[in-house]
Amino acid sequence: MPNTFSMEISAIYMALCGILLVLLAAQVVRGRWQYRVGIGDGDNRNLNRLIRVHGNAAEYLPMALLLLLAVENTLGAAWPVHALGSLLVISRLLHAFGLGKSAGSSLPRFLGTAGTWAVMLVSAGIVLAHSF
Repeated sequence: MPNTFSMEISAIYMALCGILLVLLAAQVVRGRWQYRVGIGDGDNRNLNRLIRVHGNAAEYLPMALLLLLAVENTLGAAWPVHALGSLLVISRLLHAFGLGKSAGSSLPRFLGTAGTWAVMLVSAGIVLAHSF
């Protein structure tokens, strides 16, 4: 276990996910302008989907990124953090693409969800395994 706190690597993935959240939020704003809905979804299925794409990312990313940061500080090795961080970013992009195209199930949405959960579970496992 490293003796100092580090976030040099996980900060890269925090920044990338922050940019993704802003881009997804911009899609919601664009949808609100397009459908002339100031709050809520106005019973518009397309706007609702845009809101959920952003909301889903906003729900999962904070914990996933905190776990990534914990892995960086637990292991002190760069490659697992890069592997998990890359999988997280790719997974969230896949999920956003899949859900953005259809509210139904799709391969990108499934892979995005599975990848996100995998990052979280593996990260939690690493942290717990090294905590005892």
